[in-house]
Amino acid sequence: MLILFFLTILVAFYLFHPHLNILAVKKVLGITLFVELFYLIGHYMSGWPFPTPVVILQILIVVATGVAIGVLFSRIWPLPDKKGFERIARTLLIMIPALGIGIGMQLLLQGQYATQALYLIFALSAWLGSGHFIRKTAQS
Repeated sequence: MLILFFLTILVAFYLFHPHLNILAVKKVLGITLFVELFYLIGHYMSGWPFPTPVVILQILIVVATGVAIGVLFSRIWPLPDKKGFERIARTLLIMIPALGIGIGMQLLLQGQYATQALYLIFALSAWLGSGHFIRKTAQS
């Protein structure tokens, strides 16, 4: 029941928010596909538990939430076009809170006995989503 609640809120958020466009949806689907393939290969090679439809929805919810937070963070602080200390500080300021929020989401979705590392998936998707907007410097 909680999964369907989160899923409907995320679908409404992605439909009505102006910055969560088709590129963000493509990013969500790509990250979800990669993570699902990772867990499928892990099942057959290492004996991990097979991802059930509930786990697939949990991963989709975590990735969609992470990308949404990353895109909103990117709107507030766009990615600089040059490499340097600002990119490092920006990465730390998105990753550290994303790990904490991801742990909370993992406890909400999977409880005490987790079968997937949803907190790491959340942090990865928030980091990948934070590259949505890039600051352009004026050419002189």
